[in-house]
Amino acid sequence: MASTSELPAWHKALVLDIYPPKVDKQPTPKPGPGSAIVRILAANVLSYAKEVFSGQRPYPLQKPLTIGSSAVGRIAAIGPDTTSLKPGQLVLVDSFIQARDEPSASILSGLHEGMTEASRTLMRGEWRNSTYAEYAKCPLEQLHPFNEQRFLGSPADGGLGYTLEDLSYISTLAVPFGGLSDIRLKAGQTIIVAPATGNFGGAAVRMAVAMGARVIAMGRNKNALQRIAAGNERTEVVQMTGDMQTDLEELQKFGKIDAFFDISPPQASRSTHLKSCILALRPGGYVSLMGGQQEDVAIPIGAIMHRSIKLHGMFMYTRDDIKTLIGMAEIGVLKLTGGSGGRVSGKFKLEEWEKAFDSAAEGQASGERAVITP
Repeated sequence: MASTSELPAWHKALVLDIYPPKVDKQPTPKPGPGSAIVRILAANVLSYAKEVFSGQRPYPLQKPLTIGSSAVGRIAAIGPDTTSLKPGQLVLVDSFIQARDEPSASILSGLHEGMTEASRTLMRGEWRNSTYAEYAKCPLEQLHPFNEQRFLGSPADGGLGYTLEDLSYISTLAVPFGGLSDIRLKAGQTIIVAPATGNFGGAAVRMAVAMGARVIAMGRNKNALQRIAAGNERTEVVQMTGDMQTDLEELQKFGKIDAFFDISPPQASRSTHLKSCILALRPGGYVSLMGGQQEDVAIPIGAIMHRSIKLHGMFMYTRDDIKTLIGMAEIGVLKLTGGSGGRVSGKFKLEEWEKAFDSAAEGQASGERAVITP
């Protein structure tokens, strides 16, 4: 184990006690059994971070806590039972934490404490503090090592030439990959992604293409759809009109459609696209529901039953999904840069968190994102 004496006594962290959060000095965490300390290098900023951490979007959080998201960092110190991770290793810090003794108890580190007493216990105790900080204490299960030479090395030397900020995009891609893997999307199939113009929708398009599928990207923003089509092979677009029958007829022009991936925002509960997309599926087709609609939605239950449509709800992804995703990126099947989304529009210091939140929100429509580099 790396000596904890090498860690500073104090570090900077973005702490939410009362709104808004503020940068404060905190005791540097120490590793224990089942954990490691990570020096955070690039932490993702969600497009709706400003809404959550201003109280506008009231996610359940017990304050005070260090807020955060998934990140890329280096192992700074390890606990006594760590067997493979080593100090200095470059890792992905996964913010989706599940209880070791009950995986259904899960939290989003630094963002959402879940809806059960078990999940609240998880977040209010050992894993209260997240990654908008110089150092973070992380469960070993949430740390996924990178082949640094391959990912960051020069293409002239067999590397991929990525930056740390590029690698942080993997955690965004992981969300739709969880749903696409859950419905067992196969190469050669056709899938609708709707809405496709946000950060997670754009990531879903990229993932489905990397998995060998043809994609029909749906959204309201015509310019954003054209950008997506230009940046991804095997990608068609359909602009949503708000008229269910019109959109259905446009989808049917593409022939057999195997699956539909829904990643709707909270305000889309009454959108007609859910019905038009389900009705466009072949008999036996699959629906992956990963949207955040705040109200119940109407679905064509008769068509679902008669045509044996399978509905799959999926929250986040599995640990194996992350490992598969990193492997896809390492061999080059999945590109983390180029194309229609994932470009980092800004890197911000911890003290610039307000600018980071604004940048992430503004970049949503263009598929750009922001990171905090403590």
